[in-house]
Amino acid sequence: MFPFDAILFDIGGVLLTNGWDHGERAAAAAHFGLDREALEARNAKAMDAWDRGQIDLNQYLDATVFCEPRSFSHEEFSVFMLAQSQPIPNGALPILAELAASNPCLIGSLNNEPRETNEYRFSRFGLRRYFRVAFSSCYMGLRKPEPAMYHRTLDILNCAPERVLFIDDREENVAGGLKAGMTAIRFAGESALREELDKLGVLKSSANL
Repeated sequence: MFPFDAILFDIGGVLLTNGWDHGERAAAAAHFGLDREALEARNAKAMDAWDRGQIDLNQYLDATVFCEPRSFSHEEFSVFMLAQSQPIPNGALPILAELAASNPCLIGSLNNEPRETNEYRFSRFGLRRYFRVAFSSCYMGLRKPEPAMYHRTLDILNCAPERVLFIDDREENVAGGLKAGMTAIRFAGESALREELDKLGVLKSSANL
């Protein structure tokens, strides 16, 4: 029997670069000549609501970037923002593709992401080919590592917690999954993840299906 009923991947830092984190905001500030500290301060006030799907991209940009006149448009800034998403070197995309091809169990995402960047990344990098479910903060109205994010996910899956494998690059998010009873791995590169999955019988088992 395959050891898990569901495998859930974080996206930013595991499969792709972070959609809109410190590094991406720094790049945008440099490119558009913005005050980086001011952008970070405004982001801190607006990001949570955007992540939870409570405001849309234009509302987020109005609160963080276009709160004063700019020489560039919402569209120009959005295009630059979305272009920051790229596959990460030594990331888990090849492993995800292998697991999805063997189809050993339900495979999905458990990630913090605003709707617009989430849907762009799913489409641009073909993640819908692999994921049968998406537990994204913008759809759930919750964020990791809040306990409710994991418990709601388990309720929807209707799986025993120990039969759910969760992969994330952030220690606090992995800790949240473990506390909820999931089997959780902190991502530290493709090779290390392959070793962990081999120990759990995931790659060996999926190769034989």
